[in-house]
Amino acid sequence: MEDKIFDLIMYTIPAIITGGIAYFFFRDHMANEDKRRRYLLHKDAQKEALPLRLQAYERLSLFLERITPSKLLVRVSPTSSDKNDYERLLIMSIEQEFDHNLSQQIYMSDQCWNIIIASKNSTIQLIRKASLSEKVTSADKLREVILTEMMEQQAPSDTALSYIKKEVADFLHA
Repeated sequence: MEDKIFDLIMYTIPAIITGGIAYFFFRDHMANEDKRRRYLLHKDAQKEALPLRLQAYERLSLFLERITPSKLLVRVSPTSSDKNDYERLLIMSIEQEFDHNLSQQIYMSDQCWNIIIASKNSTIQLIRKASLSEKVTSADKLREVILTEMMEQQAPSDTALSYIKKEVADFLHA
């Protein structure tokens, strides 16, 4: 009887060891397969999102170019000689451009989006400030003052454009 128990133990121990090794091997193998599947899904999602994200950066770059005061003044001509009407027209044009691109914020970082908003607001502030100047009496004079100011300082949209370029470069090299 003792020999049978000893034989049983001698057969059982290798089976338990083999079973334990197989369990740990398959557990690690399944964990690695799960990680590989997740990586491949993430890679596919990135591949599909990349064109959308780059398109968002392109659209917002175009927005920033279009609200650059010198380009905005060429594109949006005054409808009358009233400086206040022209100021409202310029600001309305900026706001419409911005509203048209509002959904693009989901494809970029919060910091980049905030810089774009700050650029838009700074451009509007620049127009309002120029309109309040005592030497501005007409729409044409408002255009002249804004253009003169742009010769002396960098446009707010230039800073935002630089940031977009940096973020895209970082994104592509990551």
